[in-house]
Amino acid sequence: MRPLLYLLLATVLLSSCGRQTAARQDGGDTVAFKYARRLSVVRHDGYTEVTLQNPWQTDKTLHRYLLVPHDAPLPELPEGTVIRTPLRRSAVFTTVHCALLQLLHTEGSIAGVADLKYIKLPYIHEQVRAGRIADCGEAMSPTIEKLIDLRPDAVLLSPFENSGGYGRLEGIGVPLVECADYMEPTPLGRAEWLRFYGMLFGCEQRADSLFAVVDSSYNALKAVAGRSKVVRSVVFDKMMGSVWYVPGGQSTVGQLLADARCSYPWAHDEHGGSVSLPFETVLERAGECDVWLLRYSSDHPLSYEELLAEHRGYDRFRAFQRHEVYGCNVSLSQFYEETPFRPDWLLADYIQLLHPDIPNLPPLRYYQKMP
Repeated sequence: MRPLLYLLLATVLLSSCGRQTAARQDGGDTVAFKYARRLSVVRHDGYTEVTLQNPWQTDKTLHRYLLVPHDAPLPELPEGTVIRTPLRRSAVFTTVHCALLQLLHTEGSIAGVADLKYIKLPYIHEQVRAGRIADCGEAMSPTIEKLIDLRPDAVLLSPFENSGGYGRLEGIGVPLVECADYMEPTPLGRAEWLRFYGMLFGCEQRADSLFAVVDSSYNALKAVAGRSKVVRSVVFDKMMGSVWYVPGGQSTVGQLLADARCSYPWAHDEHGGSVSLPFETVLERAGECDVWLLRYSSDHPLSYEELLAEHRGYDRFRAFQRHEVYGCNVSLSQFYEETPFRPDWLLADYIQLLHPDIPNLPPLRYYQKMP
């Protein structure tokens, strides 16, 4: 089984690590994206035009960027935000994109961060303590004076629907890169945005090659899951306050579960995000599921006793009774940092937990059987 995975991986790498560029259209070369739907790139003489689709109003544009090399004169440009590339000094407002820059080996370009308390990357904290990375405060209300002193080439941040703009940030004359990758409708669609970030940080070939690895690994795992003779059913997460949020069938988690070839009670749900439900509804639809996968945040592994103390009804689930509960402690793992751009790593965990007949899979990375 393992040689098959390696063979598929090598084949795609050899064929896909170069740039993918479609035929020349409208005075430019359109870069072909295999999965990303919110992103389009056209290369022109002297600059690259990057258009981000508005994920909430898909007939509109969220932002248009014009990437111009640092050492080149400014050509005649259409309307858009000019960004000189590669980015040498950037302020990064999300832990996800700090982790991505480490994945691309360009973390040295991070000059400032926001929401430091939510960043679980040792490198970032070491650099902040050493004074080489500035703590710019909270992402929603950053310290503008620090950002001005940093003189970054760009600020990377996450856009939100009906956010009302970015306030004083928009007036400091620094390009704002709206990282809308999280609004892609598929796991591989979001992961493919790393090719855009490669263009920004001057490591395009490395980013293309890395995505080829992700793509081939993900699809090889999906093919292996499809050959399993075991189909287990799964219930996901747990109560948060008075409601239980389950992944919608069209969410990235819902699609990962579909690619893992399991039985998921909300597989045919059409929501692209989470669905909030009362406990009784989840118990009725998923009480007989074979496996329970849940995420939690703690300084120690969650136990059955602690889980039951949160809600006395959990012991009515078949997976609880049979000790088939697997937890992902997001505080002690890199789950949120890694999985957006390495969905193949998460898929490998799901397949191992849902298909015990498949041998030679890598060790569990995020989920562990609950003690």
